[in-house]
Amino acid sequence: MRLFLYIKETYSTQLAFQFLSDIHRLRNGGDDYSEEPVEVHHVEEAFVDSLLSGAKSHPQDVLLKLQKENLYKQEAEENSRFVHKLGLYKLQCCLLMNGLVHEPNEDATMNAMNDELPRIQEQVYYGHIQSHTDVLEKFLSESSYKRYNPSITGKSTEKKRFVSLFASYHQEDSVLHDISYLHSHGTGDDAKPVTHLLAVDLSSVTGTKLLHEAIRYLMDGSNTARVGLLLYARSDSVSTILLMKDIIDRTISSFSGKEKVLDFLYGLCKYYEGQHMAASSAAGDTLSSIKDKVYSLAAETGLPVDDYKAWLASFSADTILKGIDKLSDFLFGQLGLEFGSNAVITNGRIFVVDDGDSFLNDDLGLLESMEYELRTKYIHEIIEEVEWAGVDPDYLTSKFYNDITMLVSSSMSIRERPSERAHFEILNAEYSAIKLNSMNSSVHIDAVIDPLSPAGQKLSPLLRILSRQIQPSMRIVLNPISSLADLPLKNYYRFVLPSMDDFSSTDFSVHGPTAFFSNMPLSKTLTMNIDVPEPWLVEPVVAIHDLDNILLENLGDVRTLQAVYELEALLLTGHCMEKDREPPRGLQFILGTKQRPHLVDTLVMSNLGYWQMKVSPGVWYLQLAPGRSADLYELPSKLIAIDSLRGKLLHIEVQKKKGKEHEDLLNADDDNHVQEKTDLKDARQGETINIFSVASGHLYERFLKIMILSVLKKTQRPVKFWFIKNYLSPQFKDVIPHMALEYGFEYELITYKWPTWLHKQKEKQRIIWAYKILFLDVIFPLSLRKVIFVDADQIVRTDMGELYDMDLKGRPLAYTPFCDNNKEMDGYRFWKQGFWKDHLRGRPYHISALYVVDLAKFRQTAAGDNLRVVYETLSKDPNSLSNLDQDLPNYAQHTVPIFSLPQEWLWCESWCGNATKARAKTIDLCNNPMTKEPKLQGAKRIVPEWVDFDAEARHVTARILGEHVEEIAEATPPSSESDAPKPDHEDSSQDAKDEL
Repeated sequence: MRLFLYIKETYSTQLAFQFLSDIHRLRNGGDDYSEEPVEVHHVEEAFVDSLLSGAKSHPQDVLLKLQKENLYKQEAEENSRFVHKLGLYKLQCCLLMNGLVHEPNEDATMNAMNDELPRIQEQVYYGHIQSHTDVLEKFLSESSYKRYNPSITGKSTEKKRFVSLFASYHQEDSVLHDISYLHSHGTGDDAKPVTHLLAVDLSSVTGTKLLHEAIRYLMDGSNTARVGLLLYARSDSVSTILLMKDIIDRTISSFSGKEKVLDFLYGLCKYYEGQHMAASSAAGDTLSSIKDKVYSLAAETGLPVDDYKAWLASFSADTILKGIDKLSDFLFGQLGLEFGSNAVITNGRIFVVDDGDSFLNDDLGLLESMEYELRTKYIHEIIEEVEWAGVDPDYLTSKFYNDITMLVSSSMSIRERPSERAHFEILNAEYSAIKLNSMNSSVHIDAVIDPLSPAGQKLSPLLRILSRQIQPSMRIVLNPISSLADLPLKNYYRFVLPSMDDFSSTDFSVHGPTAFFSNMPLSKTLTMNIDVPEPWLVEPVVAIHDLDNILLENLGDVRTLQAVYELEALLLTGHCMEKDREPPRGLQFILGTKQRPHLVDTLVMSNLGYWQMKVSPGVWYLQLAPGRSADLYELPSKLIAIDSLRGKLLHIEVQKKKGKEHEDLLNADDDNHVQEKTDLKDARQGETINIFSVASGHLYERFLKIMILSVLKKTQRPVKFWFIKNYLSPQFKDVIPHMALEYGFEYELITYKWPTWLHKQKEKQRIIWAYKILFLDVIFPLSLRKVIFVDADQIVRTDMGELYDMDLKGRPLAYTPFCDNNKEMDGYRFWKQGFWKDHLRGRPYHISALYVVDLAKFRQTAAGDNLRVVYETLSKDPNSLSNLDQDLPNYAQHTVPIFSLPQEWLWCESWCGNATKARAKTIDLCNNPMTKEPKLQGAKRIVPEWVDFDAEARHVTARILGEHVEEIAEATPPSSESDAPKPDHEDSSQDAKDEL
């Protein structure tokens, strides 16, 4: 450090930092990951190298002079003391930026700058930072701590530990009644909202240091805290330790108000710590020397020496041990501390000081300020305002108030509560608030609501229920956005909660909770959805009408639209971490019973190590999937009980097996992937073709059946269809098993709950688009190696086995580029201009109506994680990802490469023109942004075979449901959805639907 300061002062700061860089280079020897310690010759050699070219005298002479004359020694020591006082000495290296502590690496530096710049820009915008403002001083004065200690400030991973002292205090003969407290000089009669109780093992080095630091802390001065000492020792402790406890306890109980009592205790602790922790002296000599020291310190500090002589003459180790037994019951029985531990209990919050750790006087000061500002300050203010009727005024001392504050704050501390606190009392809401006063209520509710926001829409009925049930006093402050370009709410929402209103007041009948929608618009197209708790997977099981396209005017004489929803499954979710590493992305889990261990499976995302599985109530076993996951990692089989409707969230930590630490989980194919076998009764032979699709609403389910028939009639290979279950109607789910049996194909309904941490889309159509691309690695079983997505409104004219078997050249995805031979559409090809042209850099822009996913390669390369990262970055901008399922893979193709399929694999009239139609292997009914022709009309005109397929599908559906074909046709609503890409300047949102 002295050499660094010399170079900085004599030459330049740049050269000084170059000197440090040279030390790092010489120590590592070219290996950036070396952890070899810095040695003296590294420093000396770096110093010589740094000054060799510009020094007037030889650097070696300068080095000898610095060592001989101790230059810059004082400055170096001041730097060390400063770092020690800040609490940063425990960190080998760290980055401080505007007072915030960060990891000392390039990524952390960039992230810190990205976090700080918006903060500074906001302050500049509002005029809080001006040209003369000291930015660092401003930030530190507003929201900073005097010291860095994550375990105190709550930034560490360890959970805070609290205990209530209320029950212990009210026990007969409680230890808490015997405590005499120490105060900073001159503050003994002042109110002290903060109480530190120190549990100190006097036979340990750590305990003695803690006691020493506590005395220093009070000597430095504290106006809001007091200290109570709970001193104990082992039963086999030598008499010197028991004598120390007796002297300290008697001193505090008798002389705590004396002016120099802290000086006496400090001197005694310092002497004891320095001379008597090493039990090298004979017991008799040690006792004698302690007594002499006590008499000497008492004389120096003005304490009565005769009292100490009398006490020491009557000293009894047995009496002290009996007192320790009572104290031990409190510390280790009621507080739950381990025997031999040292701890600080501050108003119920417990800090255990482990052996080898230090808890300094500055840490006590930080703890005092934290607890006072965040907890005890408000409690103490309320207690001081209480009128203590019936209490003898002589009892209303500062100790009484301090004890009450300690007890109440410790009792409140054990309650779970959010860390953030809002001060609603500062709101001036004279003209914008609704006040509901209940004179006898002990509960007050403040609510600030934007009445046109989705959150306000959900909160309003909840406040209404609370008002009915608990009758609180309530103030509702309306806080709308000052200007609106569009109405934020596009749905009608009712919150349903069981309440006393469900029970009849006249008999024993029970009415379920209900939601009523009245005066609904008859001619608007509505969609019905249910907003359910996050761990629930709910689906409609009975619905005559199309819940995606509800027109109330078409219901006729039916006054009520009915739908029955069912709780299909619960969610088992979790976060998986690898010790001291990033989440083990791609790690595979299986879940089942003892008899059938593999019923469901999933893999771990790199995004927060997240994973999820569908479960039902019961007992399940979670373990690593056979193959590479089980080969590289260790995880004992976990027994999981799903015993409530709340699902379950697990935090799992895995570690690699010995000898496998440097192997990459995603570096090789998992041999556990086995292609599923078919068991069909028809003559279909060969490897199964897996087709994936999604549809919502009766119209697109009609298209979907036609797509299924077109695929089956062009191949002799087995086919399995995968449908996203979330959006299928009950009618389709009733029909599809019969179709599968009649036409000889397999199918499976799949689903994946949108993770809470991932930015969620609000419009249903955009959510469906997202499901096409965001969860491909986790929505399918791990055994599935490849799947083809085919849009519901697509007609297949070739054997899809050809596409399924195609070599994708190691790419995880394969799409067809947009055609460019229909020149009439040039104005709509937004990817040929502006942002997209610059971003693609010559790569094609692909259409998302048909694509192939090599799931093995997709998982191996963590393509799903990469796509979700890009999505999370872009999706919060409402002007980004206009066509989500299409824009996202095209934008990310620099990191998730796409294999471009030959053009004939997807033909679309709007973009391709009729010249290439004869070679088309699939035809997509994509919308024409110029003509906006309805899909049903366009299908009959563009695809001749579509009419026959449609007739066949409708006859099959009618036969299964026992209906007439004409009724099905009449019930089909007109098309109102668009899936064609739009130019940058055109609104890409779907035709507006209101949500019910």
